[in-house]
Amino acid sequence: MSFRKRNVGLSGSARSEGPAQTNSKDRIQLPGVRPSPVDGRPTTSTGTASLDALLAGHSGLVLGSTILIEESGTTDFAGALLRFYAAEGLLQGHHVHVLALPEQWGRELPGVFGESEKKETTPAETERMKIAWRYESLGQFGAGATTARERPQPTVGQPGPNGGAAQGPPIAFCHTFDLTKRLVHPAGSQMDFIQLEMNPTHSPFASTLERLHASVANSTPDTVHRIVIPSLLSPALYPPWSSQPQNILQFLQSLRALFAAYSNRLTALMSLPLSLYPRSSGLVRWVELLNDGVLELSPFPHSAEGDTTPSRGPSGAVEEPPQGLLQVHRLPMLHDRGSGVGTSETDWTFTLSRRKFTIKPFNLPPVEGDTGAQQAAGQEQKGKKADMEF
Repeated sequence: MSFRKRNVGLSGSARSEGPAQTNSKDRIQLPGVRPSPVDGRPTTSTGTASLDALLAGHSGLVLGSTILIEESGTTDFAGALLRFYAAEGLLQGHHVHVLALPEQWGRELPGVFGESEKKETTPAETERMKIAWRYESLGQFGAGATTARERPQPTVGQPGPNGGAAQGPPIAFCHTFDLTKRLVHPAGSQMDFIQLEMNPTHSPFASTLERLHASVANSTPDTVHRIVIPSLLSPALYPPWSSQPQNILQFLQSLRALFAAYSNRLTALMSLPLSLYPRSSGLVRWVELLNDGVLELSPFPHSAEGDTTPSRGPSGAVEEPPQGLLQVHRLPMLHDRGSGVGTSETDWTFTLSRRKFTIKPFNLPPVEGDTGAQQAAGQEQKGKKADMEF
């Protein structure tokens, strides 16, 4: 008869003596980076909370990923997202590389929304869902937009909740920016402006790749790099021969090779004008295949005319009218079986205000004069609010 306890594993002592404990202590803490709630991959913020919540449930942009933002028309909503992305990188201590733009662009980045102004929020913005704290970080759309902005992240060398000597105040994972202000670059911030080569006999991106590779290779292991590529192939910034497939496709393929070599330290955000290069062309389809995420912005015609009169929603809160549609063509699923949460919605709306870029699901409002539909929408909103309170 055996007297061994059945609830004690035979290899319990061997498991406790593994090297996992030492590896967790030696792991490098990257600034402005936190693990994904889906699979634990390191993620960083794009500077737009609602965009972070849209990226496959990771609540941020996974390191080693690239996002392509396509925009039709003459507006520049994608340019605002790129500015938020660059400004967030400077505040987090990342090395920002800007392609084909002058240094004046760096002096026009939006400033941080003031702490005194944050207190002047509407009741709809301060009301939060009363759910368990464990579910707030699961990257659900809408919840991530609040938690990603409000939950502070520790700085480099700052201890966790177990104690230790602090080295500075906590830094938020995603800041709120004000387009009417100008960002004061932090001391020691790194921001490079890489110009293209204008020799027709050479690829305009050859020197760009050399500078990017040298900068990443010569930097310290705890340096995160952000690459900003605005208005890709636009004649206002790029020479005519840059749109030749042997130039642009070779550049994107070489960029992916650089991301594969330094997948835990690089992210990129680029925009493409669809008015000049439509999605029906083979070149644009190849450009999309060489990016991990593809989003398309389709502004409404009234957005260019400045028709942004606020309206009131079913709950009585003042809501900015949508300024266009956002279509998700691809999300950064990180391996063959998929690592991320896809969205059930196909169309979204976006609104760019003075303080933030907001992405919401696309819902048609009730027809004017249909009081029954409006009352039903209001009762449904109240019912959802009552169900969430417990």
